[in-house]
Amino acid sequence: MEQTTLGLRANARQFTLLVIVNAFVGGMVGLERTLLPEIAEQELGVAATSAILAFIVVFGISKALTNYYTGALANKWGRKRLLVLGWLIGLPVPLILMFAPSWNWIIFANVLLGINQGLAWSSTVVMKIDLVGDKQRGLAMGLNEFAGYLAVALVAFGTSWIAAEYGLRPYPFYLGIAIAVMGLLLSWIWVKDTVHHARNEAPAPDQIRLKQPFWDTTWKDRVLGSVSQAGLINNLNDGMVWGIFPVLLAQRDFTLEQIGLITAVYPGVWGIGQLFTGAMADHFPKRGLLFGGMLLQAVALGGLLWATSLTHFLGLSSILGFGTALVYPTFLATIAERTHPLDRANSIGTFRLWRDLGYAIGAVLTGIIADLFHIEAAIAGIAGLTLISALILRWRIPTPLKAHSPTT
Repeated sequence: MEQTTLGLRANARQFTLLVIVNAFVGGMVGLERTLLPEIAEQELGVAATSAILAFIVVFGISKALTNYYTGALANKWGRKRLLVLGWLIGLPVPLILMFAPSWNWIIFANVLLGINQGLAWSSTVVMKIDLVGDKQRGLAMGLNEFAGYLAVALVAFGTSWIAAEYGLRPYPFYLGIAIAVMGLLLSWIWVKDTVHHARNEAPAPDQIRLKQPFWDTTWKDRVLGSVSQAGLINNLNDGMVWGIFPVLLAQRDFTLEQIGLITAVYPGVWGIGQLFTGAMADHFPKRGLLFGGMLLQAVALGGLLWATSLTHFLGLSSILGFGTALVYPTFLATIAERTHPLDRANSIGTFRLWRDLGYAIGAVLTGIIADLFHIEAAIAGIAGLTLISALILRWRIPTPLKAHSPTT
């Protein structure tokens, strides 16, 4: 068996490389964060909210399913192979977005983007957890998600600025070509597989194998199941913000630059905040972080119903971003803590399956409510679901939360 050393400092070079790679992965999502609803309405003649949100539905479903199979195959095929495959599948995405003659081509690009994200982001998550061992998982996940979501914000703002100066297409998507090529080259040439780190990690004395990793992670285990439902609701409201926010702001006569700024603040705070909240997950009770983060999201989403000015929307986007920053690395750190090293990739894949199905469910639910009633009704409904999710976390996760041994 290949000898390995666990720990952030011992694996600093590979860990840093994986942080950079995940920034490129996040940048691929940032390409779409502001522009697709505008392209749908202005260039491709798509008017209904539910039709516009179809790109998020297919993205969420393809990413969710790919997450699951990435987790299931990570030990068998190796993390690096799945990472490189993700980049190969992602290469055509910016080209399709650049030249798509119809909305169906945009939908197809989002199938590819979902697969790219499921393979590449899931692989970097598992690889970082493999490298750091059991003491700095929260910090590791905070750094990983910081890089990914800060890149989402920067690219979202950058593409909106380019679009305002030079038009919606093709110029903003040249940035995507550079991101995809760099991500592939870094992953293929310099990233090393970490499967041996997982195999050599000694489980804690009371850490047992999951009997049914899929069902235990989905709901049976009180902690893992609670985290999975919260992950689904978190991305459900993120899918709503992704698809509805630009439409809502456009209806309220904000300029494209202002829309880009508001939509960039949310993932920006989300990303930067995880530099701090990831480390907090290593030292503070996880139940409190999870409950507090989901509660802040509910409050921010509810506040959108009364927001009128740029300042209001920027403030609420910041609160929403910080609430998400509290839960995102804590989700993954909790699952890593609660699972045996040989179950970890599978359990993370299952969690990410349900979490990213939230994109699809959120987009469908938001589109239906918005088309039947109005956008404000959709926002109110999603805010209510987020509050219920926070209460489930508060009720179902035991306190104090003990590590390693699953509870039912």
